[in-house]
Amino acid sequence: MSQYRAVFDAIVTFSNEGGLQAQRFRVDLPSAEVSDEVIAELFVTSLDLLMVESAQVSDVEIIEEPHKGTRGGPSDPRLRPSGL
Repeated sequence: MSQYRAVFDAIVTFSNEGGLQAQRFRVDLPSAEVSDEVIAELFVTSLDLLMVESAQVSDVEIIEEPHKGTRGGPSDPRLRPSGL
C-alpha cells in the first residue's frame, strides 16, 4: 500500500503575537487526496504548537514516500489502539 507525505511551506500566526515560518516541511498524510486545511492541522499537531490563531500552507506537493511517524499523523503509534 502506498504512503504519502506533503512537502510545503507554512506560516503560523499565534494569538499571543508572533509567528513561525517553515520551508519545505514534510508531514505524513492519510491519503494522496487531502486539503490544505488538513495539511495545516497536521503541521500544527506535529509540532505541538499552542495558541495558534491561524496556519496557512502554500506550495504544497504530495509525494509518494514512506511515513516517518508525524505526530498526530496516520502512522503515529500514540494513536493506535492498544494491543495492535
